[in-house]
Amino acid sequence: MHIVLVEPEIPQNTGNIARTCVMTNSTLHLVGKLGFSLEDRYLRRAGLDYWKHLKLYRYADFDELRRSYPQNAFYFLSTRARGKIYTDVRFGFEDFLVFGKETAGLPDEMLEKWQDRCLRIPMVKGIPRSLNLANSVALVLYEALRQQGFPGMA
Repeated sequence: MHIVLVEPEIPQNTGNIARTCVMTNSTLHLVGKLGFSLEDRYLRRAGLDYWKHLKLYRYADFDELRRSYPQNAFYFLSTRARGKIYTDVRFGFEDFLVFGKETAGLPDEMLEKWQDRCLRIPMVKGIPRSLNLANSVALVLYEALRQQGFPGMA
């Protein structure tokens, strides 16, 4: 599986996601401007000693990433997605799960362009916040891996 973070802002979240990627043999793709340095001590601390095992790639923008993987399926997770929830999809081994930055989510243009690939996580209505980014990534990633029989995991 592949996890994509578009312009993540909080180093601890990215560090925790990196750790989840290592423990699930998933690849982390960082897109666009980051709200921190990859040398950030909070980022490294959240990833602890797992960081050296991380498969990590950087891209200037989403189009660059998309051109690198033209045959792969991409799914876009957003609180603004309409219709399907993440459990409605049968995920493949090399699918990409795309998440936006903590304060704004994915850009409207991306959600509009990929409407049929947008998924949401059910949450209580009326609360002005959503789940933490690292929790959201883990939740959806583990559902995808469950569907696949947790490949390579014990």
